[in-house]
Amino acid sequence: MALVVFDLDGTLVDSRQDLADSTNAVLESFGARPLPLDRVVMMVGEGARVLVQRALEAAGLNADLDDALGRFQAHYRTRLLATTRPYPGISEMLTELAAVATLAVLTNKPLAPSQLLFEVFGWSPHFLSVIGGDSAHGRKPDPSGLQHLMALADATPESTLLVGDSMVDVETARRAGTGICVAQYGFGNARGDLHLRGDEWIAETGHDVSRAVRAWSQR
Repeated sequence: MALVVFDLDGTLVDSRQDLADSTNAVLESFGARPLPLDRVVMMVGEGARVLVQRALEAAGLNADLDDALGRFQAHYRTRLLATTRPYPGISEMLTELAAVATLAVLTNKPLAPSQLLFEVFGWSPHFLSVIGGDSAHGRKPDPSGLQHLMALADATPESTLLVGDSMVDVETARRAGTGICVAQYGFGNARGDLHLRGDEWIAETGHDVSRAVRAWSQR
């Protein structure tokens, strides 16, 4: 059975506003001005610590990173579901694919908020495993987490597809030798000429993911 591994933010859910609001709450707590939404979104994708570090630098703050990260996590816990919602078609797509493939999640988001989102949206039963950015496997583009999921599912690189919206996801898949479906409906930076190979696909909407998975499985 094929293994399909999903990124979370920008792939399954649109979490831009909640991430930006939490980030700006940290900056304002240090007396800095908030950053525009689009600018914060460009910083997302490599985990909370990297997001906070980039935001501090952009705001010209020399604050303690651990302190700032703690503030971000506290703010984000209260905002996790304020505006975050699944992209259109995602819930239906997961139900459809769970009947024909093994599904898992590999995200740079910490595990606890990731699992809470899955519980709220009713997705937890779909996934064999969820690996967060605070796991022992490191963060993407380190392929260790993806390789661990392949081992759990008894899958090969050839039978594994990673679905994600950023160049971090593309690089992770390429390092692990798996296929990649680029979720260009998301807010990641996987845009333009990606020099896609035969095992690499593009989904322009959440509904397109099922089509891309079918095309990949029939290649």
